Amino acid sequence: MAKITLKVDGRTRQAEAAADEPLLYVLAGQLGLKGPRFGCGLAQCGSCSVLADGVEIRACVTPAASVQGKAITTLEGLPAWHKGRGGKLQDGLHPVQAAMIELQAAQCGYCYNGMIIKAAELLAKSPRPSEAEIRSAMNGHICRCGTYPRIVAAIRKAADVMAGQPA
Repeated sequence: MAKITLKVDGRTRQAEAAADEPLLYVLAGQLGLKGPRFGCGLAQCGSCSVLADGVEIRACVTPAASVQGKAITTLEGLPAWHKGRGGKLQDGLHPVQAAMIELQAAQCGYCYNGMIIKAAELLAKSPRPSEAEIRSAMNGHICRCGTYPRIVAAIRKAADVMAGQPA
């Protein structure tokens, strides 16, 4: 075990990790974060997604030590990340979070973390994506309940809100 320093959700945090210990285990086990979740453990479902310097990574297969020096953003820190990029919040939430709740896009909620993280990354890069671009970006994120149409609708709604159009 070695001491590592991570910048998570804008705060410098200390942890101990083996050289190959997944970032997810450190975030959930040591830092007590609830957003990133263990799903498949193979980087195939997206439940464990976080942003590393604004780019989605799968925390279940990423060694914690490999992201030292990068800004890690979890679901809990997404509103502050968005606000820090000049975005406006909706009731203290990232617009994607607010739209997912409003449109009841999640049923069981297991995919919720990864879907929101990926959608936030997409909208940061492409503020007005087409439906095809949304579907392509979300490919690789699995929703066990099959609420994909509502997830796409929530991302489109968030894009409208972020562009200043009435929702």
